Amino acid sequence: MRHCSVQVRGLLTRDELDRYNALMEVGSFLESQNRYDLSYTVQKEVDTLILPAIERLKEKGRERDRQTEAYLEAKRLMEEDDDE
Repeated sequence: MRHCSVQVRGLLTRDELDRYNALMEVGSFLESQNRYDLSYTVQKEVDTLILPAIERLKEKGRERDRQTEAYLEAKRLMEEDDDE
């Protein structure tokens, strides 16, 4: 079973995290029983479960980019005012 990143796990809601942990436990058990056919299905469920958290992570990145852009624009305007 493939775990998602720590950043994505940190953005899972409590319910999503509980379900994620349960699915990972089931998948690990299935792998230990060499039932890779079933663990593949569980992995697909995990991948679907984490999609909202991945979107939240992307939005955090976009917000950070917007804030950086606003900061740089404000800094540029201040430098232009100082030059005059």
